[in-house]
Amino acid sequence: MKRINAAELEIFKNLFHSTAEEMGAALRRSAFSPNIKERRDYSCAVFDGLGRVVAMGDHMPVHLGSMPMSVAAALNALKLGPGDIAMLNDPYAGGTHLPDITLVMPVWDRGNGKRDSRNNPSFYVANRAHHADVGGAEPASMGISREIYQEGFRIPPVALARGGEIQPDVFALLLSNVRTPREREGDLMAQVAACRLGERRLQDLLLKYGASQTRFYLGALQSYSARLMREALSEIPADTYTAEDYLDDDGITSDPVRLRVSIRIRAGKANVDFAGSSPQRAGCVNAVFAITYSAVFYVFRCLLGEDVPACAGLMKPITVMAPERTVVNAHAPAAVAAGNVETSQRIVDVLLRALAKALPGRIPAASSGTMNNLSFGGINPRTGEPFAYYETIAGGMGARPASDGLSGTHTHMTNSLNTPIEAFESAYPVRVRRYSLRRGSGGNGKFRGGEGIVREIEFLTEVRGNILSDRRRFGPYGLSGGDPGRPGANQLTVQERARKLPGKASFTALRGSVLRIESPGGGGWGRS
Repeated sequence: MKRINAAELEIFKNLFHSTAEEMGAALRRSAFSPNIKERRDYSCAVFDGLGRVVAMGDHMPVHLGSMPMSVAAALNALKLGPGDIAMLNDPYAGGTHLPDITLVMPVWDRGNGKRDSRNNPSFYVANRAHHADVGGAEPASMGISREIYQEGFRIPPVALARGGEIQPDVFALLLSNVRTPREREGDLMAQVAACRLGERRLQDLLLKYGASQTRFYLGALQSYSARLMREALSEIPADTYTAEDYLDDDGITSDPVRLRVSIRIRAGKANVDFAGSSPQRAGCVNAVFAITYSAVFYVFRCLLGEDVPACAGLMKPITVMAPERTVVNAHAPAAVAAGNVETSQRIVDVLLRALAKALPGRIPAASSGTMNNLSFGGINPRTGEPFAYYETIAGGMGARPASDGLSGTHTHMTNSLNTPIEAFESAYPVRVRRYSLRRGSGGNGKFRGGEGIVREIEFLTEVRGNILSDRRRFGPYGLSGGDPGRPGANQLTVQERARKLPGKASFTALRGSVLRIESPGGGGWGRS
């Protein structure tokens, strides 16, 4: 039996990771929309021939942990040959929410100059990007909705490319159902280019190291990551740790949405059970199981060092149980737009709150707990064409057991950036009136929570907009005696008359109207 060489294991780990990173760089530089090229709302990953993730780019946790289910859905639905690319966004067929379009491409070994589709691929590459509009009832496809049919164009796994050629009928069908077809075409072709770059890099790797050695270390990385997770879980005192937290509401009713978790640690294994969480709701805060799984992956991955490979093996010692038809495992036709962005954050919060009872010296207080999703659209007076814009707004990081939380940063399931004011005002009919830290919003404690953000946007044309935000009623919790962070707030001023907007709101704004969003601060840690 071949022995694992530690140096070679590290080399292969970094070869796979660098492929995912380079795919991301190509996607970012080729994309048309500010949401992808400026905010970096995309993710790339490499999978082995069995569809198990072997490397993830340093991109968005909410994308990455759920992407294996998209790959599995594509492989179950389609027979992919050389040069083929699958496309999907259906949350009930491996996706997350409709704006996130995923591409999956097989990679064959061409070491002998052959591309034999009768054999299994050596790898798959995949990427996911948030498109600023995929149709639906509201511009930017992130409105308050009651069923998935209102949220946009729903794509089951289909072949976007066959034998290296884009399928024009599939492409035309998608572009005919969105408000900004040119931008969508540019972003999708950037995703295609990223897949093809990943294919070339992995074929070069196979040519250099050979299929046998490459397969050996693909398996070794899975076993290695599973062993590291088991060792980390063995260091947690054996017990059952429970916690609960709430979303403010679902956007339709004012009732809070409960998330509850029980984490049972035994003998290097973890059982994570979300029994007791609210049934799926009328509004769009429902999360499909892929989102819940992704949040669990992220939280337990955070217990390990940064050098640990982000492989499927990490989840081998962990079981995730989410009751069906609840907000953590919704079924069609439940609306899910905010489940990906808001409920995912609260799942992280409740998991960390439970683990804080086991590891009080390692777990930070709650961060802002919301992505403060803002979307709007209308007719751009500069071009006379429709436009659609989407962004998330940062908040305060929760204080840590040995230091203050960072201010004005994207945390946990989002790893995106802000849209630079110059790019924002150049591409859209808006003027940014204020963009600053929200002083005093971080929770007090021995270590203070990070400060949230104040963002004021003046609309230079009439727009239809939506806000999907949370932590407007229940501030981010503190830990070990620290105070909670200050809840966020939304306000719209139309013709010099200001009105408060709820956390989840649709609005129409006339030219000259000003939207003000104040994001929550992070919770404090320890008694001050």
